[in-house]
Amino acid sequence: MSEELEDAAARYALILSADPANREALHRLALVRLRQGRPQEAEPLLLKALELDPGWAEAYNSLGAAERALRRHEAAITSYRQALAARPDYAEAHNNLGNAYFELARYEDAMGEYERALAIRPAYADALANRATTLKTLGRLDEARQGFEQAISLAPTAARLYFELADCTRFTPDDPHLAAMQDLMQDEASLLDESRMLLHFALAKALADFGEHARAFAHLGTANRLKRQETAYDEAAVLGELKRIRAVFTPALMQALRDAGDASPVPIFIVGMPRSGSTLVEQILASHPAVAAAGEINDFPTLVAGLGGAAQFPEAVSTPTAARLHRLGSDYLARVSAKAPPAARITDKLLANFRHVGLIHLALPRARIIHTRRDPLDTCLSCYSKLFTDDQPFAYDLGELGRYYRAYAALMDHWHRLLPAEALLDVRYEAVVDDIEGEARRIIAHCGLPWDERCLDFHRTARPVRTASANQVRQPIYRTSVERSRAYADLLQPLRDALGPLA
Repeated sequence: MSEELEDAAARYALILSADPANREALHRLALVRLRQGRPQEAEPLLLKALELDPGWAEAYNSLGAAERALRRHEAAITSYRQALAARPDYAEAHNNLGNAYFELARYEDAMGEYERALAIRPAYADALANRATTLKTLGRLDEARQGFEQAISLAPTAARLYFELADCTRFTPDDPHLAAMQDLMQDEASLLDESRMLLHFALAKALADFGEHARAFAHLGTANRLKRQETAYDEAAVLGELKRIRAVFTPALMQALRDAGDASPVPIFIVGMPRSGSTLVEQILASHPAVAAAGEINDFPTLVAGLGGAAQFPEAVSTPTAARLHRLGSDYLARVSAKAPPAARITDKLLANFRHVGLIHLALPRARIIHTRRDPLDTCLSCYSKLFTDDQPFAYDLGELGRYYRAYAALMDHWHRLLPAEALLDVRYEAVVDDIEGEARRIIAHCGLPWDERCLDFHRTARPVRTASANQVRQPIYRTSVERSRAYADLLQPLRDALGPLA
């Protein structure tokens, strides 16, 4: 497929060399670049096409796609609206505008656009699926499941739909959707790599649901190999950075700049590995009336990236001044407080902030940090079982996954040695499962809040959840994820070898 796309790009480029004002060739070349994952090359082509034809709805729609791929969602909204101004009955633009709203967590606006797309085209499978994804995010799981099933009835060969359905249903051996996925796999060689990957992840989930662990793991292996092939990951650079952080943040540095930051107690940072129980902890906190959950936000890393100019973290902050630390803390506080102005506490669940724990404590010395932990094998297997929507490039190879976990654990041990006990609390997933009330009380007390019984009814708390655990936190506490890795025994040997003594 990559060769076919490049051949098509060459044909359109040849047309444009002879006729630079050929708007159709500009648009088609831009579409090829979008399919190749090169939106930065598609955007100028589309802008040129729109100079030639300012009322071209399809080009505005494609420009919105390029802007979304570049994570410029507000700009994408403007482009999709321009497409709809030119063509109000443009179902695809309504659907895509809904996707842009979804990315900005404007879920009601997103639902409205999906409904408009479906009013124009009732059998629009993609809009049905996107609507179902939004319903799942909002905790309306039965409606979401029905939406995915309806979309599958319209597009029975669309791999993405089975993948989405698998995340919100529990399969049995006689499930007709399982049979449909297996039928699609009969001609696997004809599928695009992305479709193959999605089907393998979905089949792994389905088979694991009723205990076919060896077969499930075989599908996981193929799914992760396909994902790893398309994932850029410099393991040496990543592990090297985690090691350098320990060298930069020394006891002397922490002591010299103690209490230099902003003294606000509002932020609560939840850090750790994916699939470690962090969404459950945030849901417990979000059930407290004094707490607002901001979810996985990039505000702190964004501010850190601006501290050192061209220099990289951690060296960029190796010699921070008290003034810079206070400004970092106050700038972060302004950003996070704007998300929930009345809240006494606001959670930030960007797990990768485990890299920044020392800097967080210097910039916000009264902020509370919660480190969620889970058995290393269970954590890593759960990561390996998921196709993440965000950037987790270490998760698709068992060896890389184990080595990353080991480096993360070493850095967290370092933070525990440096930070005062009242700043950083470890919460073990297994302990929460065994004693939900005791652990919930620990969490709430750590954050300086009075106990509230609503924290035990966390599964009833209505709020959008976009993480891989969105379905699980809608349920009361359960034990089935504890010691999950035991069912896979020797299949995890490469992971055990990489984890070393932690396994």
